[in-house]
Amino acid sequence: MSTQGIKTVLHPVTDLAAAKAVYTALLGIEPQADSPYYVGYDAGGQHIGLVPNSGTTAPVAYWEVADIHDKLAEVTAAGAKVNEEPKNVGNGRLVATFTDTDGNVLGLLQD
Repeated sequence: MSTQGIKTVLHPVTDLAAAKAVYTALLGIEPQADSPYYVGYDAGGQHIGLVPNSGTTAPVAYWEVADIHDKLAEVTAAGAKVNEEPKNVGNGRLVATFTDTDGNVLGLLQD
């Protein structure tokens, strides 16, 4: 089963206001979602999110898939380790994360 590509990248931040200023300048647009727990931009068909206190130390790329459970089963059968089981983050969107064989954290997203 193929993916539909990387559509979302979430960046962990320690100072949301400071990060928002930098990403607004970088992208040249105002955020479409702006709350104390998440700031999100839609730029050129890609979603860029800023997440304070996320517990991660590096950006996580989320690959869009048709069936998150099937894809998670495929990658774990190939040697990946599940970090976060699929969960609904609102509006029916499911997300999960896993670690590849080199310790890189990758995400899956199903709308």
